[in-house]
Amino acid sequence: MSRELPYIAAIDEAIHQEMARDETVLYYGQNLATVENAPFVSDFGADRVRVTPISETAEIGMAVGAAMAGLRPVVELYMAEFMLVAMDQVTNEAPRMRAMSGGQVKVPLVLKAGYGFAAGWAGQHTGVITNMFLGVPGLKVVAPATPADAKGLMATAIRDDDPVVFLHHYLLTLVHGDVPEGEYLVPFGQASVRRTGGDVTLVATGWMVDRALAAAELLAGEGIEAEVIDPRTLAPLDMPTILSSVEKTGRLVLVDQAPRHSAVSGVIAGEVAEHGFGLLKAPIVQVTALDATVPYSEPLEAHVLPDEDRIASAVRSVLGTAPVAA
Repeated sequence: MSRELPYIAAIDEAIHQEMARDETVLYYGQNLATVENAPFVSDFGADRVRVTPISETAEIGMAVGAAMAGLRPVVELYMAEFMLVAMDQVTNEAPRMRAMSGGQVKVPLVLKAGYGFAAGWAGQHTGVITNMFLGVPGLKVVAPATPADAKGLMATAIRDDDPVVFLHHYLLTLVHGDVPEGEYLVPFGQASVRRTGGDVTLVATGWMVDRALAAAELLAGEGIEAEVIDPRTLAPLDMPTILSSVEKTGRLVLVDQAPRHSAVSGVIAGEVAEHGFGLLKAPIVQVTALDATVPYSEPLEAHVLPDEDRIASAVRSVLGTAPVAA
C-alpha cells in the first residue's frame, strides 16, 4: 500500500522507521531536538536525538567516531555547501577507514545535506557541488528525485556500512508523491527509467528529472519520443541502464543543474564515450548551468539554470530537427 506524502515527510518517515528498527541509529543536527516535545525526541529520547554546536567539523567528526564505535549516525547538515569546512572528514577520513583496516572498521553514517535551492537564495545556497564527493573510494552519493525514492534511499543509506552523502534537493521538499507504507528500500546502483522512448535518451538528476520529463512531454507533441533516466545514485552509478538506453536510441542528452565544468553529466558523458561510442548516431550534448555563481535576481537565476525549453532545444539539435538560422 502507498499514500501521498511530501518529499521531506518521506525522508523523515524513513529515519523514524530505521530508528525504531535499530537502536544504534542516532539523529542529530544544529536545529534538531531544540525542545523536549520535538517529535523525534519524544519518540526516541535525548540520548539518540540531539542538537549540536554550529560546527560542521564537530558534527561530522562526532559522526565518524560514533560510526567507528558501532553506531549509525544520521547528521542533518541542511546545506551541502556547509560541508566544505569539514571535507577532510567527508572525503579523507570516513570513506577510507574500512579499506585501510582491511574491513575490520566500518563507518556507517549518513550525511544528509540540501542543495540547489534555486529560489532567490543566491550563491551560497543554490550550489550543486556533487562532483566534489564523486570519485572518493568508499563514499556513496545518492540524489533522490521523488518522495518514494527519498524514503527508500534513506533507509538503504542508514543500513549501509559505508558513509553516504544523501543529497536532498530543496526545491523538491514539498513535492508530493506516492510513498509505500512500512519498510521500503531502494537499492544503490539501480537507475529508474521514468519515461520510455526510442528517439533520444535523456539522463537527469534531482530536480532536473522533472524538467527533463516536462521537456519530453513537449517533444512528444512534435512526434519525438524521449526516454528519461534518473540514476538515483551517483556513486555507485548505473551505467548499464544508461548504455542500454543509448543502444536503443543512439542519442544522448545529459541534464545537470551544476555548472558545466563541475557537472556529473561530464562523468556520464565520459563513460558513454568510452564504452558506447559506437552506439551513438550524434554527439553527446550536455545541458547544464552556466559556469557562473547563481545570482539572487530571479531573471538572472533563470538565465543561468537549465529549463525544459533548453533541454528540448538540445534534443532537437541531436536529432537534426532544430530550425536553421537565417
